Amino acid sequence: MSGRVHVIALAARTPVGFSAEATAAAVRAGISRLALHPFMVDDTGEKLHAAFDPSLERPCFGCDRMIALASAALDELIAKLTKNVAWPSPIPVLLAAPEARPGFGDQDAQRLVTRLRASLPNAAAKLDVQLVGRGHAGGLHALQLAMQRMSPGNDLFVVGGVDSYLEADTIDWLASNRQLSSSEVRSGFVPGEGAGFIALGTEGALRQLRLTSLAVVRGAGTAKESKLIKTDAINLGEGLAAAIQSASHGLRLPDEAVDTVYCDINGERYRSEEWGFALLRGGQREVKSSGYVAPADCWGDVGAASGPLLCLLAVRSWARRYAAGPRALVCAGSESGLRGAVVLESP
Repeated sequence: MSGRVHVIALAARTPVGFSAEATAAAVRAGISRLALHPFMVDDTGEKLHAAFDPSLERPCFGCDRMIALASAALDELIAKLTKNVAWPSPIPVLLAAPEARPGFGDQDAQRLVTRLRASLPNAAAKLDVQLVGRGHAGGLHALQLAMQRMSPGNDLFVVGGVDSYLEADTIDWLASNRQLSSSEVRSGFVPGEGAGFIALGTEGALRQLRLTSLAVVRGAGTAKESKLIKTDAINLGEGLAAAIQSASHGLRLPDEAVDTVYCDINGERYRSEEWGFALLRGGQREVKSSGYVAPADCWGDVGAASGPLLCLLAVRSWARRYAAGPRALVCAGSESGLRGAVVLESP
C-alpha cells in the first residue's frame, strides 16, 4: 500500500474497562483487576487468580466468553465508525484468535468467526469477519495483512483479536505446563481475557467517514522464532529482533527511534529474556530505552487480544497527551513462533 495508513477508530472490552477510552485510562492509572475468581480453582484447589470481566453471566466459559467480548467491542467500533456517515460496503474484519489448546480447538475458532458474522445483522455497517492470525502476535499479523491488502476502493479494514483463558481445560493445561501463576510457580502468568479492535484506513477513508486520524502506522513486520517456549531450546531473540527491524525499516534512525515500547511480557521468564536478547541483536538502534509498558499486571495475559489492545494504549497516550514522544513500538509473540511488531506515530 502506497500512502499513509491511519488508525481511524478503536474499541475494547477488558477486565479494566468496557470501552477503549475506559480501558486506556484504567491502565494509565495503574488499576488492576487481578483477583480471586469466585468459583474457578487452580491445580492446588485454591481459588484461581485471574483477571476477568465481571459482567459476563455464569455459566459462560471459553469460546462463549470470547463471542460476548468481541461482540461488545465490535458494537463500540461500529458506533464510532458510523457516527457521521454509513459505510456502504462490507468492512473486512481480520481477526486473531487463540492458538489451538485444550479448551479451544480449530472448530471453536471457526465457531467464533461464524457467531461473530451473525451477531450484528442489523448493524449500521456490515462486517466480513475472517480468521487470519493466532496467538499473541496474531493481531499484529492481521494489521500487517490489512496494510498489504489496502488499495483504491478497498481502503478500510478492521483488525482485532479476542481471547479468554477462563475454561477449565485451558486452566488445567496451563497448570500442567507450570505457566499458571501460583504460590508454587514463580515464572507463571495470571490468565486474563479481552477483545480489542482497530479500524485502519487511507486518507480517502478518513474523508468519507468524516473522521480525523488517531495515529499513523509507520511500519509492521512479522517473523518466525524457532526456539519455542515449552522446549529445551534457548531463545536468543532472533525472531522478535527480525520483526522489530522489519517494522522499523521506514524510520530515519537514530532521529526517529521509538520513544515507548508496549509488549506482552507477562511474568514468564521466557518472554522477558527474549526481549533482552532482541535488544542486544540491534533493537537498541530502534528504541530509545530498554524499558517497556507491559499491562499484564492490570488485565492479566490477554493472549490473542494483546496486539490490538497494546496499540490502543499507544494511540490513547497521544490523545491524552501523556506520551513520552511521537513514536511507539508494539510487539508480541505467539507460542507457536509467530513474532509481530508495529510502529505507530502520533498524527
